[in-house]
Amino acid sequence: MDCSLAIIGDFKPENRSHRATNDAIDHCGASLGLKIQPQWIATGEMAVPGAVERLREFGGIWVAPASPYNSMAGALAAIRAAREQRIPLLGTCGGFQHIILEYARNVLGIADAEHEETAPGATRLFISRLQCSLVGRTMTIRLQPDSLLGRLYGRNTAEEQYHCNFGVNPECVSTLFSGDLRVAGSDDEGVARAVELAGHPFFAGTLFLPQHNSRAAAPHPVICGFLKAAARREIR
Repeated sequence: MDCSLAIIGDFKPENRSHRATNDAIDHCGASLGLKIQPQWIATGEMAVPGAVERLREFGGIWVAPASPYNSMAGALAAIRAAREQRIPLLGTCGGFQHIILEYARNVLGIADAEHEETAPGATRLFISRLQCSLVGRTMTIRLQPDSLLGRLYGRNTAEEQYHCNFGVNPECVSTLFSGDLRVAGSDDEGVARAVELAGHPFFAGTLFLPQHNSRAAAPHPVICGFLKAAARREIR
């Protein structure tokens, strides 16, 4: 079975996380018997009026790591399209951060919600600089057992790799998680590291990089779950 996948990000062949994204798609597609047809789409292309309409053609959307993006507006537009049109979506690292921004702006109605990396002087920072960098670190994730991600892992904890300096601003937690966006995984201190949207076929973001832990002999369960959801939409 064929399955088309849009990868929203500014691809750079020297970027380890971008290469790992492609490799993980291969691992998981092969394990599921799916022929995945991934297409990288630059964030700037998504910023053009009407461009998000092309996303209807894809089974799923992966918002890739490596921010700041060339176009934040383009990344946010793709996330919004996936949320509103119920297209399966996975966002990792920078993708997680921009899921938070899109939800804050377009669901919670906080139009000036910002990211400290691109707007350090903003007053409504929903994504802020971490007190301790997570670049190159592997940490334990504690999964909510009743969450989609918890069911995909099939256990309560996982060890995952990070490459980031920004995360959810602690001052915004109560506002951010007051609706259908929920914490699916947290670190040992209870800080949100994975989120998902209730009522959506598959809409999840991880601050960590599951693609770095995927292998041909052990494809990552979250990515496999995402591709299954994309394949189900593809055959409708």
